[in-house]
Amino acid sequence: MDLLIKGGTLVTAESSFKADIAVSNGKISAIGTNLKPEQKTEVVDAKGKLILPGAIDGHTHLAMPFGGTVSTDDYYSGTRSAACGGTTTVFDFILQAKGELMLDAIKRRNDLAAPDAVVDYSFHIGVSDVSTKELLDSMEDAVKAGIPSFKVFMVYDFGVDDGSFYKVLQKSAKIGALVGVHAENRDVNNVLIQQYLGEGKTDAWWHYMSKNEQVEGEADVRAINLAKMAGTSLYIVHLANKQGMEAVTQARDEGYPIFAETCPQYLHFTSDVYKRKRGRDFVCSPPMKGKTSQDALWEGIKRGDITTIATDHCPFTQAEKDWGITTKDGKPGNFTTIPNGCAGIENMYPYMLSEANKGKITFNKAVELCAANPAKLFGLEDQKGSLQVGLDADIVIYDKKKDFVITNEDMHGETDHTIWEGVKIKGYPVATYSRGRLVFKDGEFLGDRGGGKLIKCKPIKFNGPQL
Repeated sequence: MDLLIKGGTLVTAESSFKADIAVSNGKISAIGTNLKPEQKTEVVDAKGKLILPGAIDGHTHLAMPFGGTVSTDDYYSGTRSAACGGTTTVFDFILQAKGELMLDAIKRRNDLAAPDAVVDYSFHIGVSDVSTKELLDSMEDAVKAGIPSFKVFMVYDFGVDDGSFYKVLQKSAKIGALVGVHAENRDVNNVLIQQYLGEGKTDAWWHYMSKNEQVEGEADVRAINLAKMAGTSLYIVHLANKQGMEAVTQARDEGYPIFAETCPQYLHFTSDVYKRKRGRDFVCSPPMKGKTSQDALWEGIKRGDITTIATDHCPFTQAEKDWGITTKDGKPGNFTTIPNGCAGIENMYPYMLSEANKGKITFNKAVELCAANPAKLFGLEDQKGSLQVGLDADIVIYDKKKDFVITNEDMHGETDHTIWEGVKIKGYPVATYSRGRLVFKDGEFLGDRGGGKLIKCKPIKFNGPQL
């Protein structure tokens, strides 16, 4: 026994109970009352604290090229920030190059991640090219290699058309894969952009208006219909609108394996942020929506129709956000020249746990959304996501009484600002263990560069809406 955490209240997705938890060789080795340490066991007193499974962030973009730059956090600073917010596993996105086989894409990206990651990680593959049988069939090679999840974009230049999307869905049904989708109507978005720019409407508000509720909602409905046609599951990432939420609920009520993720920024902020003096700092895609959509997301959480919470962490500096005013080439900018993305990897678990601490949801629901469900959805429930004997000792000690005000100064990433500046959090993680290794304690990062490892996931197949 290497570590014994005593006297805390363990919280899983199903229940909460007082118990001690023991760790041996990076795994949870015992759970019970009055567990006795061995001679060299480190004993941690957690009386009055909650003991939680480490969170799993199923949606990050580390060192991601976008909009003429690269997201600020690399695999070191991004996973460091995750650890300090109680997240012990991150899923990042590999963007497949044109003509690139999936295994080649995995190797290329893992070569970048492995030396730097401080907590465990895995990947989803962003599909850009299935134009040949060899490229499409290489999806199965990725599944066999432990990367069974893919993503298609219905927007951006590297997005796919509906035919390619459908082929990916068909293939996934045969090979045990899960397809995620960034759902926005690219053609309508482009029309609105040209209309607004032609009218001299250039500030951040028009980013929201060109990607409004209907632009996202229509694409959500279309994506769900394509999944139904292909006879397979679908995972809608960063869902932010009421129409899409209603479509997910309807599909799940009909028995289809449709799953949805939303993000803390959509649960806390509304489109009013784009009216702020630095509204450009909040530019992300999809953008925050109106209060009606926000309320629908919270109701979806309570019904169980939101399956996971993730961050879409993709930060850029304020100087880069200022390209919305003047581009890096010194030309007049507008909302289309602002790099899309915000920081959030360190804020997800504290925010959701704070909402639980305030009574909006239960702590069990927060754990379900941020840990247990991502593990089940992505095929790693036999490794992570819960406090069970035999699973990895990814453990967070949480102090319900610790009040915290988010400031960028106290964050552990490489970004020079946070959209969460000044937000008050009720309760906060005070220690994080990654496979039994202490990586964060009382505001200080204690992990090691390269201490994380690539997690291989099982093939994924769902017959209905329940995990």
